[in-house]
Order: sequence, then C-alpha cells, then structure tokens
Amino acid sequence: MTTESSKPKLVISTGAGISAESGITTFRDAGGLWEQYPVMDVASADGFRRNPALIHKFYNERRAQLATVEPNSAHIGIAELEKYYDVIVITQNVDDLHERAGSSNIIHLHGELTKVRSTKHPERVYQLKDYTTETDINSRDPYGDPVRPHIVFFQEAVPMLEPAAEAVAQADVFVVIGTSLNVYPAAGLINYVKPGVPVYYIDPNPAKVPSWVHVIAEPATKGVRKLAQILTEGKTDK
Repeated sequence: MTTESSKPKLVISTGAGISAESGITTFRDAGGLWEQYPVMDVASADGFRRNPALIHKFYNERRAQLATVEPNSAHIGIAELEKYYDVIVITQNVDDLHERAGSSNIIHLHGELTKVRSTKHPERVYQLKDYTTETDINSRDPYGDPVRPHIVFFQEAVPMLEPAAEAVAQADVFVVIGTSLNVYPAAGLINYVKPGVPVYYIDPNPAKVPSWVHVIAEPATKGVRKLAQILTEGKTDK
C-alpha cells in the first residue's frame, strides 16, 4: 500500500460553488444572501460592533440550514482522492460538508459555522453541541467571556492564509473548484504554485485564467468526477 509520506501532495481550493450543489445558499450569486442582507451589517467587524444580536441571529440561521443538507458527490469525490494523494483542502466555505464527506485535512480560510470563539481571547474556540444550538449576546464561554461566531468578518485579517499559502507552495497538483477567482485573498493562492505544477480549475462559468491552467467547465459534481479520472488513471492504492 502507498504510504502517506510517499503520496503526491494534492491541494484543492474550494469555494461556494461546491456547496451550492448541496443546497447551501451562496452569498454573491443572484438571489444570494447579500441580496437579502446588507453585507456590512451581517459580515463585518463594524457590523458586529453595531449590532451583535443581528449577527448572532444571521449565523444561527446559516447553521440551522446546514443541518438540512448533505455532502454531494464532489465533496465525497475529493475525500476519496485520499486513497491516492496526500490531500489538503483549503476552503472558503464555512460549512462542514468536507468534514462530513470524510476529508481529513481541511484549512478553513473564513472560519466555521459550527464553532464560536471568545471575543476577548480569539484563540479560545469552541465546537457547538449541534446545528440547532443558538447563540446570542448573552452567550458566554467557560471563562465568562462573551462569544462570537468563529467567522472571519470583512475588515479582519485571514489568519489561516499563511498556512494555506504554504500548502499550495508544496503542492504537486493544485485544483480550484467552484469559485470566481475574484475574491481575495483566497484568489491569490494560485500565485504560490510552483512552476510546472499542473493546475486544474473546475467551474461552470470559469473566470479568465492563464493558458497553462486546465479548465473543466462543469459544476463541481461533474467536474470532480472528471478530475478523479484524470488524477487516478493508472494509479492504485494497493
């Protein structure tokens, strides 16, 4: 059997498009959440200072929706690639569908819906009991500190960006799935790929990319199926 250390490193960056096929409401697309809520009210540091109750309510709703959906075949297909590759998933999504699909090494750039953290000590992060657990302005951690959603708001740094960039720089294959490549800093990860490393981009409406990027103009579910065929041709996990 191929050992973990001898497997080539496959780094996959995922965006809203992969979870949209599971029924997760996207933020930026037509009919998305930003048309329903002013973005700076529910997803910014200033918004949290102005009206923390609204932000708690907004993310309680997002978490409740998460309970109604399941990983799709794209999430599952990525997890299955661990048979052949040392896979690192870098996701802009705050859902836990990659975890539920079985991926074992995930970097969440923008935080996680299923967690909260102390407003005074951001290193104190807590897993919520379940998807129906709600928080509000009176919620406290075990130390008595107020908590907030474990989400990277607009106007805040992206603390996991550096580990993500380091992973991309070590990749033997890099894949981008379900993102417009217009949202920074995540869109800039492609710039850390070593020269000569194959890059695949899966999206039904792909952005303009350099000619050396292999574009698979398909939704995530179909695209990951094609990607798996390409990446596992002639390979065996035995």
